[in-house]
Amino acid sequence: MKYRTFGKLGIKCSAFGLGCMRFNGPASGDSIIDEQKAIGLIRRAIDGGVTYIDTAYVYLEETSEIVLGKALQDGYREKVTIATKVPPEAVNCRADMEKVFASELAKLQTDHIDFYLMHALNKEKWEHFKSIGAREYFDDLKKEGKIRFKCFSFHGPYEEFEYILKDYDWDMVQIQYNFMDIDNQAGTKGLKLAGSLGIPVVIMEGLLGGRLANAPASVQALYDAFPIRRTPVEWAFRWLCNHPEIGTVLSGCNEAEQIDENLRIFDTVEPGIMTPDELELMDNVREAYLERTRIGCTGCRYCMPCPNGVNIPEIFSSWNMVSLYDTDPKEEWDLQNVIRNGGTPDKCVQCGACEAACPQSLPIIEALQEAWKELV
Repeated sequence: MKYRTFGKLGIKCSAFGLGCMRFNGPASGDSIIDEQKAIGLIRRAIDGGVTYIDTAYVYLEETSEIVLGKALQDGYREKVTIATKVPPEAVNCRADMEKVFASELAKLQTDHIDFYLMHALNKEKWEHFKSIGAREYFDDLKKEGKIRFKCFSFHGPYEEFEYILKDYDWDMVQIQYNFMDIDNQAGTKGLKLAGSLGIPVVIMEGLLGGRLANAPASVQALYDAFPIRRTPVEWAFRWLCNHPEIGTVLSGCNEAEQIDENLRIFDTVEPGIMTPDELELMDNVREAYLERTRIGCTGCRYCMPCPNGVNIPEIFSSWNMVSLYDTDPKEEWDLQNVIRNGGTPDKCVQCGACEAACPQSLPIIEALQEAWKELV
């Protein structure tokens, strides 16, 4: 296992961090998580050299921290750093934060948390946290030794990332990043900004929720034509670890074979490991994916709100995701959320308000019908 220095913190953590959000339930289907299997996977990763474990208050219907706490008994807690998170939706005052934190310590069976994150921030959620005194609370937790590092995870546009990053004395940040997301959310620009400030970056969604693990034929042909044969997973992780600003790359594993494969991959990665030819390959792979885009919607939301409640941006986003990555529409969370909330194209009355507002002059009415035929 390779270990990397965490920016200004000066500590070292494993390049592979185990994410505890995607453990499977038992075959019987009577529980959201197969506890004994998950404990075995966590300990297998630690025995292989993993020192960074990521969980959160809300993961797996609030059971992830419990299982991790059990896995870290018998001397395993002393071998790792724990990252967990407080969700903005669960707290509206300091007393709420204190209650959540106390429950997390109890579930994790520990007296302190190493990396404590404000969860899934954008500007709106950050302002909420500030309004209830979260900055002062985190400062107090650190002074008392109950947490070691003040951190946040982020989902939002770059401008909001820059604002949040510079608005508090953060110790670490966790962002979504992969070779397809260089201009999405915090993106490469945000990664470089954090690095320039000495703030270590932990990566989530390095495989884009598993979408990058199985390449469609047009993309796989590029991998196959390269002189060095590697799996799409290995290419994606090597591309990430090439960046010196990145401390740890999170990966959720459901099987022992996945743990072992990640241990092998992360035993070979270093900053600057990619050759110019390999970087060119990844650029070509990105372009091959993007050629599968069904509609050039940028998600600007000028078309919203639709007077009849159609969720145009999410439908188009899901259409593109299914096309780009050959995924099952039933596994696209955003699409299923549109269906649950009734924002489907059957409510469209073809009033044309969306097309009049679209800065790209997209044929939205026609495209919605085409998208829906392919998605459902």
